[in-house]
Amino acid sequence: MHAENSLKTTQGGERKNAIILLSGGLDSITVLALAKRQGYDCYALSFDYGQRHNAELEAAKNIAQHYRVLEHKIIRLGLDSIGGSALTDAHIEVPQSPQEGIPVTYVPARNTIFLSFALGWAEVLNVHDVFIGVNAVDYSGYPDCRPAFIEAFQTMANLATKAGVEGHKIQIHTPLIALSKAEIIAQGIGLGVDYASTVSCYAADRQGRACGRCDACRLRKAGFAQAGVPDPTCYR
Repeated sequence: MHAENSLKTTQGGERKNAIILLSGGLDSITVLALAKRQGYDCYALSFDYGQRHNAELEAAKNIAQHYRVLEHKIIRLGLDSIGGSALTDAHIEVPQSPQEGIPVTYVPARNTIFLSFALGWAEVLNVHDVFIGVNAVDYSGYPDCRPAFIEAFQTMANLATKAGVEGHKIQIHTPLIALSKAEIIAQGIGLGVDYASTVSCYAADRQGRACGRCDACRLRKAGFAQAGVPDPTCYR
């Protein structure tokens, strides 16, 4: 569905729309639910970037449909052509135990690339708000999930765009960045989020069943346990 006939406006007459980076995982569905609660009509942006499985993209499609987003784009990126990550290179195994430092599941420059596409689409749509579910508390140590990265990208975004130069600044929203996984889950439950519809696992099978052992699964399991919420994840 396209937004031309469905645009919300603020009292000042400005469009109240946002772009949500939607992976199909636990964090991104929470961000979408939060943005909807805040009164935004949402566009959803997902990426087929050469990851090991498409289960999360199938989840993203269903989530976008459930939340009746204005439009959902899935953009094909060939990050598997450069590899360098266990998520994009079949020759690198997904770790089944915690790693020191930045793990091999880090995808080089992924959030920089994703946000750049969101920035471009925001200019095309005349949208000034972009939401991303990065988190710097219970996370795998990726450098592009830190507040310093978001701040730097925010500065760049308004220097590099026509919208920014003309005074229509684009804001990058990171509502989960300082929350624990348990706090994110508790917030999502309060918003009525169905976490059974999400896929977080780095090595999910074609049916979307989680391995239960990768870093993403461990963080997710611990989050539900600490939040005192039954884990609805389908494990294989």
